[in-house]
This record gives sequence, C-alpha cells and structure tokens, in this order.
Amino acid sequence: MRVATLLLGVLLVFSASAFAQGPAGVGSEPGYLSFGDHAQNVWQIAMGYQYNRDNLIGSPFNTHGLNVSMTRFFGRWLGVEGQLGTGFFGTTGDTTVPPNLDAKSVFVGAGPRLAWRTRSRYEPWAHLVVGLEHYRFSQTAGVLGSNNALAGAAGGGLDIYVLPHIAIRAEADAVGSRFFSTNQRSFQIVGGVVFGF
Repeated sequence: MRVATLLLGVLLVFSASAFAQGPAGVGSEPGYLSFGDHAQNVWQIAMGYQYNRDNLIGSPFNTHGLNVSMTRFFGRWLGVEGQLGTGFFGTTGDTTVPPNLDAKSVFVGAGPRLAWRTRSRYEPWAHLVVGLEHYRFSQTAGVLGSNNALAGAAGGGLDIYVLPHIAIRAEADAVGSRFFSTNQRSFQIVGGVVFGF
C-alpha cells in the first residue's frame, strides 16, 4: 500500500505543477483549450500505475503494477484499444494455504473505446477489452502454480488535458475472469499519463 500511496503522490505533484504553469492564453475561457484541439489526436498512448483487487481464490488479495494502452480513433468518438496490464507486486496474505504466496499477473486484451471528445480539457470515456490473463504464484505445484484464462475489463475513465497532446488519466474497471473452471470478479484502478498524436 505504501508503493501505491507514493506513486499517487508523485502523480499529483506532477499534475499540480503542470496546471500551475499552464500555457499562455488559458483562462480566458474556463475549461477550454485555447491553444489547440486535442480531439484531433488520432492515436493515444497511455501508461501508468495499476492497482488490482483480485478475487481468484475466494479471498481477495492485491497486486500493483504497470498499465500500458494504445488507442487508434476512427472518427471523433470511436476507437480501438489494445491494453497490457501487469501486476508485478502482490501477495495473497493469509488467504491461501500455504499463506503469503507471491502473486504476479499479466493481462493482454483489445476492444472498443467510446470517448466524448470536444474542445474541453476533460475527455470522459468508456471501454471494453477482452483477452487473456496469466497468473503465477510462488507455489509452483498445485492449483495456484501458473494459470491462464480468458478475461476482460469493462469500465471507463477521465482524461484531463494539461497540453493539447498530454493528459492525466484516471480509470476504474470491473474485471472478470475464468480461472479454475469458475467465474471471478475483481476490479482495478489505473492512474497515469496520456500522450496523443
């Protein structure tokens, strides 16, 4: 949890300094960019911190990692997104036998993205990505060794543009998977930076 708090603090410091500096001309129309239209960006690449509350084994545990996504917009509102999400750091705590297993995950998926792209600094969006997820636990034998399953994430977020091609992203998703021939429900929160071009 200390890692998550530290990363969130760094993100807030950078976003606050970017808002404080602000480009020339901003402020004459509150909430609008006067120096260009980010909605003309055809590609978006985003990267940032990912927190997952996973529920694969009946008792939830946490993982922390990196989330990278790339979106290609076709027209103003509709895009196709590819996403890579990793959980580099995680432990099952006392929820498993044996307890305190290290947990690592990788998710790769793709799907549609709908965004409300106007001249406003704020760009809300929703997406649905479907793909494969891999979990590896420090226990190498038994059920919690290394597992692959179909998985998907549905949710949305908000991009706040600080420059015409740079935004701060906040995202929340419901995550579904099918490990051990049963369905699981988890959730994830992502915070990061978006680059548009």
